[in-house]
Amino acid sequence: MSAVRIGVLALQGDVREHLAALRDSGASACSVRRRSELDSVDGLVIPGGESTTMSHLLRELELLEPLRSRLADGMPAYGACAGMILLASEIRDAGTAGREAIPLSAIDITVRRNAFGRQVDSFEGDVAFDGFDEPVHGVFIRAPWVERVGDGVQVLARAADHPVAVRQGAMLATAFHPEVTGDRRIHRLFVDIVDGRS
Repeated sequence: MSAVRIGVLALQGDVREHLAALRDSGASACSVRRRSELDSVDGLVIPGGESTTMSHLLRELELLEPLRSRLADGMPAYGACAGMILLASEIRDAGTAGREAIPLSAIDITVRRNAFGRQVDSFEGDVAFDGFDEPVHGVFIRAPWVERVGDGVQVLARAADHPVAVRQGAMLATAFHPEVTGDRRIHRLFVDIVDGRS
């Protein structure tokens, strides 16, 4: 049986680290910057970065509407940090007009950008994660949190009394960065989602 093919949106962020984590988790992984690359994958990781810049680049590269269409058609996606922001249905503090983060409306949540504070307020800590025997080590860098969870959205982890990991069907999102810790459990979970095993 061939491995599922999972793309990493290669606009900003830890693209190499996500590619390595996906390969370690049994997937065939590739970078995605073009429509043809997006069309070739079974699932997509949207890494961290700056959500307003990523939204701008999605428009510039003519990927915004094709990505929305693939997500609406059920393509699994995992968003980390800025990726969580973009997968949301509503974004608080989205930015200034013309340079705002654009919600892809793949997960029925409201997120707040930079909810934990500025870059200097970034932090790390262990987070209990539903379904895992041991906590995950959360690296929170100018991280969002979830302020509203819609019907059908499962909260997988919390920090500071707010959801920081959620799942809705084939969509997964974390406010933190598991790709930098060496812990592959979240990436393995996403590979299983794409492969239909979870």
